[in-house]
Amino acid sequence: MRKCISPTLSIAIARLNSPTGNHFATWVFNSVNASDYVHHDCIWPESLSQLWQAWLEMFSPDSLPLAVSESAMSDPQFSLPPLSAALETKPSYSSRLMQQLGIDLWQWLFQGAIQSSFHRCQGLALGQKCPLRIRLDVRSPNLIPLPWEIMQSQAGQPAISLSPRLLFSRTTCDVQPLSDRPLIQALNILLVLGHNDIPQCQTPPATNSHGLELEKEASQIAEVLANTTDPGSDSSRSDRLPCFIKTLIQPSVAQLITELETPQQLGQIPYNVIFYAGHGLTGPDGGLLFLQEQTTINGTELAQVLVRCGITLAVFNACWSAVPAMELSSTLQNITLPAIPSSSLAKVLIHHGVPAVLGMRDSITDSEALSFIQTFARALSERMPIDRAVAIARQQLLTLYKFNQPAWTLPILYMHPEFNGFLAPTEDAIRTQLPANSPTALGYCLPRAYLKLQQTTEEVTSKSWLIEAGRVQIGRSEQNDIVWHESWISNQHAEIFCRNGNGSPTNPPTYFLRDFSRYGTLVWEEQKQQWHRIHHQEVQLSSGTKLKFGSSQGRIWEFLIDSP
Repeated sequence: MRKCISPTLSIAIARLNSPTGNHFATWVFNSVNASDYVHHDCIWPESLSQLWQAWLEMFSPDSLPLAVSESAMSDPQFSLPPLSAALETKPSYSSRLMQQLGIDLWQWLFQGAIQSSFHRCQGLALGQKCPLRIRLDVRSPNLIPLPWEIMQSQAGQPAISLSPRLLFSRTTCDVQPLSDRPLIQALNILLVLGHNDIPQCQTPPATNSHGLELEKEASQIAEVLANTTDPGSDSSRSDRLPCFIKTLIQPSVAQLITELETPQQLGQIPYNVIFYAGHGLTGPDGGLLFLQEQTTINGTELAQVLVRCGITLAVFNACWSAVPAMELSSTLQNITLPAIPSSSLAKVLIHHGVPAVLGMRDSITDSEALSFIQTFARALSERMPIDRAVAIARQQLLTLYKFNQPAWTLPILYMHPEFNGFLAPTEDAIRTQLPANSPTALGYCLPRAYLKLQQTTEEVTSKSWLIEAGRVQIGRSEQNDIVWHESWISNQHAEIFCRNGNGSPTNPPTYFLRDFSRYGTLVWEEQKQQWHRIHHQEVQLSSGTKLKFGSSQGRIWEFLIDSP
């Protein structure tokens, strides 16, 4: 059965200008149905702020403080009573707190017209036998650190980020358009290990700086990424993506850029995933990543090279890489002023055009991170969309570290609104290939056909492209087998294909060129010693035929057939 494209429901949250500061608007800005583009005004309840504060006291006492209620922040006498010792010792309290915050967040977001749109889209997805993709654009920076991933409709139902019928991620509409990037039949990962300590002068008061055994960690992570199958599973499955890993330990900025650019310059498989593990801090320009002791790179600087080098997925095992920077006030004593809009590392990278970014809402332990990475990489190798792979890895964290622990709530996935979530082509999009030992090959060795680009005086070596499976497409679009960027070549210019013949001496294959272009294809006629233009036609090719695509000023190509 062919996999369908999951319908998408995108919801935005923004604060309204009001005297109390607790009025918000929620609205649908992307849906498959025109009737689902609805709007709803609502008030942020003080009870939800208090529940969030209780969450911080239980699960994240050392993280940056956050008060989401403007009215509460304006009251210097505002404080919440600490959790009683009796409640803290009861194992059930953390579970009830996790569940209640999830239910209250769901009920606040999915109310009124928003709830109706959700139910309609969910019904459509069920009818198509596809999961519903939900993307949340939180435009009020003080609401971003909340664990929206734990939302659940009622007790006993899975959280929105764990449900098999939903694909949940965050997004932002303030983005640059996605550039064309080819889907690669591999996981080509650049693993970057940052500096082992943050200088004490740059460490926030609530942070416990600790060293990382980088070499050991690098080998562990590389082993986990490479081992994308269970010991008892069939690791030889042909549909799995191969995984290639290159490790950089405490690189300089120049070394990082050079390594990302090298595959493109050498014509090798480009990196499509970057994984960073190390210390990070929030900041107004996308935070800071510590590469070396005195070397940092902020999100805005990193975004330039990631977009230029075509990175599809960026993963950051760094504290607070998915939350905005806060402006702390010295007069209000630990009460946080409004967060800086669009300042988280994840949001900055998405804004500049990185398709998918996975960051952390808070600090995560090494064991939790390795468990998540292993399951996440395995799911990606099975060609799952990134948001589904994150959900499966999140389920693994919940199973290992329990529902009432925050580990499964820490990974935060941001996805570009134009991105469909696939890191590699799906199985149904892969070209069917005939195995070499197939009985239908009849035991004959087929001749090898290929296109060769005529070498110029400036070029050291010539370029050639094998015509695999008897067919090749040529054009400027990245979807072609041979991509060539001359201005007179059409996006889908022409194709060369094999017709008839099984490779036997009495029945050799015959190759043809079919033109689809705007300006045609020039074919050299040896007898007449001149170029002949074909346009939306077919022409038979023989070994040695010379071609020009689109214009007489174009490069000369040669079609060749080797003896079997």
